[in-house]
Amino acid sequence: MNIFKFGGASVKDATSVKNLAKVLKHEEVNDTLVIISAMGKMTNAFEKIVTAYLNKTSDLGKSIESVKSFHKTILESLFENNNHSAFLTVEGLFKQLTHFLKENKSADYNFVYDQIVPYGEMLSTKIVSEYLLDIGVENNWLDVRKFIKTDSNHRDAKVDWELTENQITQNIDTSKLNITQGFVGGNEKITTTLGREGSDFTAALFAYCLNAESVTIWKDVDGVLNADPRKFNDPILLNQISYKEAIEMAFYGASVIHPKTLKPLENKLIPLKVRSFENLNSKGTVVYKGEDIVPKVPCFIQKENQILVSISALDFSFILEHNLSDIFQHLHKFKLKVNLIQNSALSFSMCIEDRFNTFEDFYNTIRSRFKMAYNKNVTLYTIRHFDATSKSKIENNNKVLLRQTSRETVQIVIE
Repeated sequence: MNIFKFGGASVKDATSVKNLAKVLKHEEVNDTLVIISAMGKMTNAFEKIVTAYLNKTSDLGKSIESVKSFHKTILESLFENNNHSAFLTVEGLFKQLTHFLKENKSADYNFVYDQIVPYGEMLSTKIVSEYLLDIGVENNWLDVRKFIKTDSNHRDAKVDWELTENQITQNIDTSKLNITQGFVGGNEKITTTLGREGSDFTAALFAYCLNAESVTIWKDVDGVLNADPRKFNDPILLNQISYKEAIEMAFYGASVIHPKTLKPLENKLIPLKVRSFENLNSKGTVVYKGEDIVPKVPCFIQKENQILVSISALDFSFILEHNLSDIFQHLHKFKLKVNLIQNSALSFSMCIEDRFNTFEDFYNTIRSRFKMAYNKNVTLYTIRHFDATSKSKIENNNKVLLRQTSRETVQIVIE
């Protein structure tokens, strides 16, 4: 059994869907489970629907029509017959969405998000499955909510591993080509999600439960590069990365691999391959047990829209353990992700990510007990296996707000 994961860029239009089919034929898949994200930028589009719906703005109808039009254009390019069952299937999903919008009584953003945004994955997988059937590629469409079982922590659901493993091992025919959704889970009759960009984690979950031979993440780049090609010139392809090194890179924010993905694979020594859906002759990158990184070069990870926060005591006393405990309890409460920590006797600094727009609540809660200063919209650079040249590449011509260095890693916050 092999697990393939295709992200939004691989199904962004009809041509991309046809290319996905070409990839599957090239790889001669049968006993494969394919996980597909929402098409193109549809996750963002569905998020706009959530915002318009909860804010009761006039943009709601326009946002829904935009999403419908996007998928209709793809359908019309894939299927010559407008009466094809794929059109009815997509129409049925939009009817379900409309029904939810009319009947829902909850104003909780996270709950509503999880009931609306996963329609992106439902639509993409239904369209791909129908297209594959249309060109003679037999496959089973699976509703991932029946297999990935979670708690009710919306937008960051925790997986019930035992129940999930039972559902997957007992109910999936591994001799067939199966198509399902990434990022989405289920709790009783309620839809949940595993966190933004959680489709890679979905792939790891299925791989772990099915004892897969490998997981392949198909990207629009040749593999894992030592830097984002959109931000750095002449990035270098990494041929091999160890689990340990990949976990470090994911922890620091490398976008090519989701942080939760690697540990389940390492536990069963399942290789993770990152390959290009545009260059099928490229072997890409393999993450496996072995050398940390081949070739060994500095690796750059860039995280934008960070907040650099400095905290000190109101009476200029030391920042001690009980102060840190208090601060971290509130960071946890407001779901603020900490990407860098640096403390001295009198102050505590951190670079945080405000994924749930709760920073202002955090600030207002603790500012009565601490002196706080912060810079918004800063950029955090992490360089693994750094050298003097790689450091100067970031620091030259930039205002450095904070720098932290360890044996293998330097982190630099710039304004």
